[in-house]
Amino acid sequence: MSEHDSRSDCTAIVWSDEYQDHDTGSHPESRERIGAISRALRAAGMFDDRLVLTPEPAALDAILAVHSPEVVELVQRAASQGGAWLDPDTFVSSRSYDVALLAAGGACRAVDAVMQGEAPRAFALVRPPGHHAEPEQAMGFCLFNNIAVAAEHAINTYALDRIAIVDWDVHHGNGTQAAFWRSSQVLCISLHQYPFYPGTGSSAERGAGNGEGYTLNIPLRAGSGDAVYASMFAEQVLPALEAFAPRLILVSAGYDPHADDPLALMRVSTAAFGDFARAVNDAAMRLCDGRLVLVLEGGYNLDALGEGVVETIRALDGG
Repeated sequence: MSEHDSRSDCTAIVWSDEYQDHDTGSHPESRERIGAISRALRAAGMFDDRLVLTPEPAALDAILAVHSPEVVELVQRAASQGGAWLDPDTFVSSRSYDVALLAAGGACRAVDAVMQGEAPRAFALVRPPGHHAEPEQAMGFCLFNNIAVAAEHAINTYALDRIAIVDWDVHHGNGTQAAFWRSSQVLCISLHQYPFYPGTGSSAERGAGNGEGYTLNIPLRAGSGDAVYASMFAEQVLPALEAFAPRLILVSAGYDPHADDPLALMRVSTAAFGDFARAVNDAAMRLCDGRLVLVLEGGYNLDALGEGVVETIRALDGG
């Protein structure tokens, strides 16, 4: 799939079939996730009349802005040796290092499209996901932290001093939090089931040093549904964004809060993902000239994943 012209009001998509080459076999975070999204987008006509961006691998310097050389070497070595488990959840196949670079590069490509005025907003439909990958550790299905790499790219390339990250994946974005724990340039907001994997994300975790107060965790009880999320957006997420006044909003868009997801216990409907998207898009329009980038994270019921992505893009496009 190649880049082509689009309506100016449409959300751009970053897409590559190569994201299926990170082969995890029967793992929940499987190549079938990209296939399910592709089928849902095609059925909804969402590849038509839209800017579809082809990613390039992230430069090594961009990865090293977030991760230690040891993490990069671990993933590269495991792939070069044919694959290995990095922990009980996280698998590397022979192509995974290259695909992980492409995933981080896809998130950066989405930032470039928005910052350079190619598209009003963009959704990087990448895998492997990233928000659990810490500066010193790949974990939780994640190899490199795509959204953290994209945020550093925005800071370093476009001299942005205030970037907000909103993470609505059902799991706490521990890796993203760790990357910006001491930074006042990035506001990290995470709504997540708690207590739950990876064990972090209490409301007492607020950052440290210059970053104190720039981490906002919103732990939610298992079984929380649309109404709880709506109230948390209204009462905590949106006021925090208003106070911070970001110059760019990034979203870790996970679809595992869905009621049908097999790896979590939330009760969110497909329609609610459209509400989440409208909320952050409205905030971006008010606060930072509409500059908004979404990066795919989790979502392990294939039908719910595909339908959730469609609902998100439909909402962003004004539907």
